[in-house]
Amino acid sequence: MILILTNERDLTTDFVIRELKRRGRDHFRLNTNVIADMSFALDPITMSLVVSSRERRVQIDQVRAAYFRRPELPDLNKLDHDMGQRAYASTEWSALLKSLYLLVGSRWLSHPRDILIAEDKPSQIYLAKRLGFNVPDTVITNDLDTARTLLAQGPIVGKPHRQAVVEIEGSEHVMFTSRIDAIAEEDREALQYAPVIFQRLIPKKFDIRVTVVGEQVFSVAIHSQEYEEASLDWRRGSNPKIRHEVITLPGDIQLACTELVRQQKLRFGAIDLVLGEDGQFWFLECNPNGQWAWIENRTGLPIAAAIVDELERIAAV
Repeated sequence: MILILTNERDLTTDFVIRELKRRGRDHFRLNTNVIADMSFALDPITMSLVVSSRERRVQIDQVRAAYFRRPELPDLNKLDHDMGQRAYASTEWSALLKSLYLLVGSRWLSHPRDILIAEDKPSQIYLAKRLGFNVPDTVITNDLDTARTLLAQGPIVGKPHRQAVVEIEGSEHVMFTSRIDAIAEEDREALQYAPVIFQRLIPKKFDIRVTVVGEQVFSVAIHSQEYEEASLDWRRGSNPKIRHEVITLPGDIQLACTELVRQQKLRFGAIDLVLGEDGQFWFLECNPNGQWAWIENRTGLPIAAAIVDELERIAAV
């Protein structure tokens, strides 16, 4: 059986489920946001875990391969308890889910532990440089003078190290990459308490999204420069008109992409590159558990099939 851990709103998983059904593969989608509506029984002596839902009963030792997609902590707001009690319940569920992750062992497409480690952007940049990628000059700092030193060499961008969504006065705001041409003295205190990634701005011809699944590489040019609002960060505005074009990367760049994912102990990675106006490929970052369904939807690239291929390889071992 193939296990997929996600949430009930994750449309990307729908692509994988459709492919699993097409192949007639036994599978179980565990939507962890509604996990409190299920029954769990863990025997720590035999290390067996049984999950029972309205649809079926699953023993974890039946799992031959697993995909850690987008699990979420259970929604406990419907409980008639105060916030402290809900926080306690949430912590207990988090601990049980971690036990589940460990019980699946090495049968993950990418192990949750390795995904967590691979999310570290400084480590990504260091590895990418070691593998031969061009990488923009970068500093992660809470010191205004250090940021100004990088800015003195030319325009830079700022982006968050981790959190990309911030709540301001009750509303959520996405933190996109922003161009920085000057840093005001009054920004010193704000920066002191919230470090930022600063990178040299790379004038680009277009963005590239590289989706690596095992040894398969799917590369798409995202022609962000055709729209001003998307020219710096193609995610800004979520413009559905941005042209997506399937491309073939040079062999050395393609090999570096697969090696980057492999050395992070992953079987999947969503890599953001840029083709600069200088004709060079530049590495920006790698999302070890990134989105890809829109790529398949826009281009027809068989990413879901590649993921199921990889899950079947794991299951066959």
